[in-house]
Amino acid sequence: MDWAQGKYTLTDDRARVDVVRTHALLANTYWGVRRPFEIVSKMIEHSLPVVLLHENTQVGFARVVTDYTVFSWVADLVIEEAHRGQGFGQWMITFIVQHPALQRTQFVLQTKDAHALYERYGFGRNEALMSTPVEGL
Repeated sequence: MDWAQGKYTLTDDRARVDVVRTHALLANTYWGVRRPFEIVSKMIEHSLPVVLLHENTQVGFARVVTDYTVFSWVADLVIEEAHRGQGFGQWMITFIVQHPALQRTQFVLQTKDAHALYERYGFGRNEALMSTPVEGL
């Protein structure tokens, strides 16, 4: 699925993911800074990627880990600094929650600082989330 807006395109086409750029984008986040290139490559392979392109150059990334039936975990939404503040995060979340393959799934995510963005799309805070630590990540 592709959406276009001026010189920007959103796509879920795995062939258009630039793994090197994705790794670099994630390396500049608090959550992905320690992820080795091999891990980033593998996680893309096992997720539904959402790529933000500016004139065919990747400037943003998100992914959804899903069973395409009942559950979809939104993860790793990141936009290159020069392209932030223009509503692309909202556009990416809209793309995800309206994606035909993800309809009727429950979306979940984890964030430390973007609650207001996600709450606009129906995400609510929840005390039930539990997780295990992952060494080295």
